[in-house]
Amino acid sequence: MTLRARIVGTGGYAPEEVVTNSELADRLARLGVETSDEWIRSRTGIERRHFARPDEQTSDMAREASLRALDMAGLKPKDLDLIVVGTISGDMPMPACAAFLQAKLGASCAAFDVSAACAGSIYGLSIADSFIRSGAARTVLVVGVELLSRILNWEDRNTCVLFGDAAGAMVLRAESSAEGRGVLTARIETDGALTDILKIPGGGSIYPMNEQSVADKLGYVAMNGREVFKTAVRSLSEVLKSTLASVDMTAEDLDWLVPHQANIRIVDTVIERLGMPREKAILNIAEYGNTSSASVPITLDEGVRSGQIQPGHVVGMMAIGSGMSWGASVVRW
Repeated sequence: MTLRARIVGTGGYAPEEVVTNSELADRLARLGVETSDEWIRSRTGIERRHFARPDEQTSDMAREASLRALDMAGLKPKDLDLIVVGTISGDMPMPACAAFLQAKLGASCAAFDVSAACAGSIYGLSIADSFIRSGAARTVLVVGVELLSRILNWEDRNTCVLFGDAAGAMVLRAESSAEGRGVLTARIETDGALTDILKIPGGGSIYPMNEQSVADKLGYVAMNGREVFKTAVRSLSEVLKSTLASVDMTAEDLDWLVPHQANIRIVDTVIERLGMPREKAILNIAEYGNTSSASVPITLDEGVRSGQIQPGHVVGMMAIGSGMSWGASVVRW
């Protein structure tokens, strides 16, 4: 029997406030930004998104998703050996959101963040898999969480209509499975030559926080949508194919695809390149928009809780984020 990291619990959380495209368009109109439900829906597939309460922090959302994942797994926070949080919108730049989460859960394990934006949960899954396979950890909590509504430029139509707030969590545990269940493989990649196409330029050593960087709105998400689209389509299709090939599989072997819900056009183009029927993709972009690192785990959680994903099913997951960083994983449920 082979020791593998098996996902034994999933959890998702989205804030209560739901903002439809029409409501968002009305808000933006007051800022002099023109958009509409039809414009957003036709270009992105998004119909609504969720925004956090003013008193709600990133780690609060992460806690809710984590408790739901732990409950499904039948485990307690004290059972955790490691917490990995994928986020670029933590409670503070320092310390890590994972530290806040550890305290709010009452856990007593090591905890750290991964900064890969939308690919954060896939990076976290890969790290957890490596820790478990090496024997360094037995039970790992991986969380993807973003509170992006507070770091968006509401005068930039290219970005402000895309994102929502949410958290998703996965509990991975070392198991010996004769059926070969668990994480079969995970692959992560980065092309640092593409750092300029998706970024938050302010707040670091290049553009430190000062009156000028604040006036220039450098602390908000900035994106070259055309270049991100091209990179995402190419990288996601290639990385999933290569990840499947590493375990002698092809897209035909997948029962379900859990893609990062960035833009429905990206997802549809990748599905077409993979030669998969769209019915095999679990999609929720209409409800949540792009929730960055939370996207894959909340989609996975919905697939599990709806009964779509069943024991023995082969599930492919993929995501791409700033860096540009991307990755994929193949799991036998």
